[in-house]
Amino acid sequence: MQKKVGLWRTGTLGMQHVLAMYAGAVVVPLIVGPSIGMTPEQVAYLISIDLFTCGIASLLQVIGGKYFGVKLPILMGCAFQAVGPMIAIGKAEGITAIYGAIIAAGIIIMIMSQFMNKILRFFPPVVTGSVVVIIGTSLIGAAMGNIVGQPDSPGYGSGTSLFLATITLLSIVLMNRFFEGFMKSISVLLSLVIGTAVAYFMGLVDFSTVGKASWFHMVEPFRFGMPTFHLSAIIAMVLVGIVSMVETTGVFFALADVCDKKIDGEDIKRGLRAEGMAQVIGGIFQAFPYTTYSQNVGLVALTGVKTRNVVVAACIIIMTLGLLPKVAALTTVIPNPVLGGAMIPLFGMVISSGVRQLVTVDFRRMENMLIVAVSVGLGLGVSIAPEVFSQLPNGLRLIMESGIVTGSFAAIFLNIILNGLRSQSVEDTIAVLKSEHSAESVM
Repeated sequence: MQKKVGLWRTGTLGMQHVLAMYAGAVVVPLIVGPSIGMTPEQVAYLISIDLFTCGIASLLQVIGGKYFGVKLPILMGCAFQAVGPMIAIGKAEGITAIYGAIIAAGIIIMIMSQFMNKILRFFPPVVTGSVVVIIGTSLIGAAMGNIVGQPDSPGYGSGTSLFLATITLLSIVLMNRFFEGFMKSISVLLSLVIGTAVAYFMGLVDFSTVGKASWFHMVEPFRFGMPTFHLSAIIAMVLVGIVSMVETTGVFFALADVCDKKIDGEDIKRGLRAEGMAQVIGGIFQAFPYTTYSQNVGLVALTGVKTRNVVVAACIIIMTLGLLPKVAALTTVIPNPVLGGAMIPLFGMVISSGVRQLVTVDFRRMENMLIVAVSVGLGLGVSIAPEVFSQLPNGLRLIMESGIVTGSFAAIFLNIILNGLRSQSVEDTIAVLKSEHSAESVM
């Protein structure tokens, strides 16, 4: 039975949901923006528009309509698995190509959602687990880069940077050891605050961007230019979108269990269709592709409050924050070593999620071992040495230089060649995804 929630408590619980997803939401623009050459002011705007669009995407999923939305208490945020491909696209083709790929991929995902029961056959746990492990490991390099800096930059690998990263990382570990419930769920956000506070007393925090930022602004579609469309970039983002769809399907079933609600194939299609539309909206407002955040499933289970009104309140709060540039600018003052220290466990949890999926795989069969070995090996190898494809044509190179894309394609094709499509039924795949995210919901 669902708890009745008053207006004041609805707002408070909504703020809890915002805090639980906030660190994950802002880390993506903090990584992608500087990596593709954005100025601090542009990164601050990117964070603002990202928060605003998170709210729109979540409302589409929560309230929905006849054709869109699973209508569960879900919050959506930036897809971590899109970070590597977006940076590669931005460096090769420019920022407008990122948004063209996001929009095109969103449209394709909306079409594919109608056939998700057939698509799932290509993504048994041996594939999805390998892909998620590749995603997590490929992102760790970005975390370490934030900690040590660039080889030609002043203070490269300095003791100060290592100290700040260590303080941040230890804060997360200790809060997860000694805190419970909601405080534990926002440990990453609290660690960023602690690390930044320590850096401030060391004279390493610059608030100039906050001072320059205005108090209010309106969102502006196509702010960074009209989108451009490149086939190789679109293919990369479609692949990322499919992986998100598979993960999201598991979250839907896990959350439906928590909420004591039965969902069927049509509900899943509407939810995935909403995820595709959220990507289109993200591309138009020039933010990011969006996916369902599983950490908020845990918060629903923790509080026992299953009403969608709480998430609607969270959406209103996060959209309001997106209209306040000073809030976004405040996020940009986080020193890179602090951000890197928090990113290690954040991205490491992605690896853990992949390993948990692989636990269900029968490794007594050499075929499964070979799929994981080759796909993860290729994914890591390409992430470490993307220049191996430097002599390929530009369009093909953009696809192959992403370890996530290369490793994912390898996992899919090897599974088809070695296992065929009968080794894992759709029902078995759904059961594994459901059990994984059910486990997350009670952590």
